[in-house]
Amino acid sequence: MTQMIKPVPGYMIDPAGRPLIGLDDASLYGFAHFIRSTEQLILDLFGRGLLSGTTHTCLGQELCQMSVVRALSDADDVVLSNHRNHGHFLTYSGHAVGLVAEIMGRQDGVCGGYGGSQHIAYRNFHSNGVQAGMTAIASGLALDIKRRASRGVVAVMIGDGTLGEGLLYESMNLASVWGVRVLFVVENNGIAQTTYTRDVLAGSIAGRGAAFGLRTWELDDVAPDFMTSVDSVVVDMREGKGPGMLVIKTRRLGPHSKGDDLRDAAERAAINDRDPLMALGNRLNLQERAGIEARNLAFLREVEATALASPESHFDVVPVHAMRLARDASIPAQPPVAGNVRSALNAALRNLLTNCDDVLLLGEDLHEPYGGAFKVTAGLSTEFPDRVISTPISEAGITGAGIGLAIAGHRPIVEIMFADFLTLCMDQIYNHAVKFPGMFADCDVPLVIRAPCGGRRGYGPTHSQSPENLLVSVPGLTVVFGSHRHNIGQLLVNAVTRWSNPVVFLEHKLLYAEAQDPSDYQTVLPNESDLGADLFPTLRRGDAQSDVTLVGFGGMLPFIERAAERLGREEELSVEIVSPSLLAPIPRRTLVGLLLERRRIVVIEESHHEFGVSAELVASLAEAGYRGKIIRIGMPPVPIASARSLERAQFPDEQAIIDGVLGLF
Repeated sequence: MTQMIKPVPGYMIDPAGRPLIGLDDASLYGFAHFIRSTEQLILDLFGRGLLSGTTHTCLGQELCQMSVVRALSDADDVVLSNHRNHGHFLTYSGHAVGLVAEIMGRQDGVCGGYGGSQHIAYRNFHSNGVQAGMTAIASGLALDIKRRASRGVVAVMIGDGTLGEGLLYESMNLASVWGVRVLFVVENNGIAQTTYTRDVLAGSIAGRGAAFGLRTWELDDVAPDFMTSVDSVVVDMREGKGPGMLVIKTRRLGPHSKGDDLRDAAERAAINDRDPLMALGNRLNLQERAGIEARNLAFLREVEATALASPESHFDVVPVHAMRLARDASIPAQPPVAGNVRSALNAALRNLLTNCDDVLLLGEDLHEPYGGAFKVTAGLSTEFPDRVISTPISEAGITGAGIGLAIAGHRPIVEIMFADFLTLCMDQIYNHAVKFPGMFADCDVPLVIRAPCGGRRGYGPTHSQSPENLLVSVPGLTVVFGSHRHNIGQLLVNAVTRWSNPVVFLEHKLLYAEAQDPSDYQTVLPNESDLGADLFPTLRRGDAQSDVTLVGFGGMLPFIERAAERLGREEELSVEIVSPSLLAPIPRRTLVGLLLERRRIVVIEESHHEFGVSAELVASLAEAGYRGKIIRIGMPPVPIASARSLERAQFPDEQAIIDGVLGLF
C-alpha cells in the first residue's frame, strides 16, 4: 500500500526511507524497545480477538534482528526474511502502522492484508514463511548485484532450525561458486518450534558455512560490542568478495508462535535474566530510559488507533486469476526455422540473447562442447560466455536463483535437464515464483523454466515422465507445451519477452529431431478472454464437420497424425485434429467454443490422464452442455518401464487412438 509513513519518534530516516539508528546506547535501546513494544501490542491484539492467523514475535531477539538490517546502508542492499520477520521489517522501514494493520488484516497494511505476518514485500524487503525458501532467491539477487558492479549486499535471515533444509546448502554453494555477496544470517536461538537444536544438528553451524568457502563470524547478542561487531561484518562483506555466514547466538523470550512454549520455568527464567535489551536499558539513567519508553508507548498508542481505524481489507473486485497481462513485442518476430525443433529452439535462444540484454540462461552442462543434455544450447556459451551459465546439479537452487534474477529485472531462462526433476523445484515454483506476483502488485517474476519431457526412449521411470498434469494445477503458473507444428521458437520468444508470469516450457524429447513444419494446420482464433491464448496458439486441421475430432498436444501429435491418416485410409473416417500449445491457464473459452458442437471427441495425453489436462477440458465441455460422445486416452497411473517392449505397451500409440475412435461408433 502506498501511504505516508510517520517516522519512529527520535529517529531520522535516510533517503530510502529507512530509520537511521545510531550506535549509542540510547538509540539502540530506543529502537529495540520500540520493536518489543510493537510485538507486545500484536500479542495483546491477538488476545483481544482483533487479529487472526499466526504470528511469530521476536521477543528477546530484538537486538539480533536489528543488528544486520540497521548496518545495511546501500540503496541496493536487500533484506530477505522468514516467518519471524517483524524486527527485521521494522528496522528496515519503521513502518509500524503497516505491520500492525497487515497482521490485523486491514486495508492500511503494508501489503493490504494479503500477506499477513509472514509474507511481506516492501521495496527491497521480502519475507516468506517457508524455511530456507528465500536462500536461493538471495543468490539470484546477489548475482544481479554483481553483474551491475554494485556494492550492495543481500542479507538472508534464517533460524537454526533451517539448517535441516537442503535448499540452504544448494544456495550457499551457488553463492560461493558465483562469488556473490550473500550474507547468510543464522539467528541461533537454540530451538526450533519445540525441538532443541542440539538434538537434531550434527557438527557446528559455522562449520557448515566454512565447508562452502563462506567467511564466517560468530557473535552473541548479549555482548556489549555486539552492534559494532555486526557493523564490521557488514563492512567486511561489502569490501570483500563472495558470501559469508554470520551466526548470532540469541534466545527468544516468548513462544515459537503464540502459545506453544513448552520450556520449563527455570529455563525461561534464565533466558529472562540474560535479556540483552534489559541489559542495554540498565546502562541508561532511569530518567532517560523512562522518557524513551514513554515516547515509544505513546507512539504505539497512535499506531494502534490508526490500525483500528483502518477498514478491513477487501477486494474492489475479487481476482479470478493471478496473471499479468501480455506485454508488447520488444524484439522482431522469430521466423520459422528450416530444420528441426532443436534447431528452432536454439535459434530462438540466440535471438533472445542477441536482442535482449536482460536474458540469462542457467542450467546444468549448458556450456560447450556439450551444449545441454539435448544440445538445445549448443554454441551459445561460446557466443555469450557471460550469459550462458552452467550450474551445479541444484534444481531447486537454480530455480530459486532464477526467481531472484527475475525479481531484479532480468528475464532468466532456467533449463532443468529432465522434466521429472521439476518435482525438486516445486517448492520454489509453488510457494515462491507464483506467490509473489499473485500477492504483490509491484513484484513481477518473468521466469521461464525449460524442461525436456516424455518417454519412448527407454530411460525408465524417473527420466521419461510428462508432468504437465502436476504443473497445470499450480495457480498462477503458465504451462506451455508446443509441437513441431507450432512455431516453437516464437512460443519461446513470447514466453520470455511478452509474458511476465512464471512459465514452465515443456519440450518433448522425441520432437527435437522432428522437422519444424506447420503443414496444413491453421491457427484457431483465440477468445480474447483467454489469457495468453494469442501468444501460445491452438492449431487445427480438418473439417469442422469431421466424423471425429482428436485433441492432443506435445509429443502425442505425431501419433495422432498417424492415427488420423490410418482412420481415413482404412476406415474412411474424416478426422479433425486440434492441438493447443497453452495448457495452463487453459484457453477454456477458445477450446469450448471450438469443440462444443463436435459430434465425437477423443482427448489424448502421453501422461496418465487422471486429474490432468484432458480432465479439465472434458469438465469444461460438460459444464457448457456438450452432448456428443467423448473419451480420454492416456497412460495408466503406473511407473514407466525401462524395457522398450514394456514401455511400448504402456504408452498410448496410434493403434490405441484408432481403437478408442472406433469404440465411439
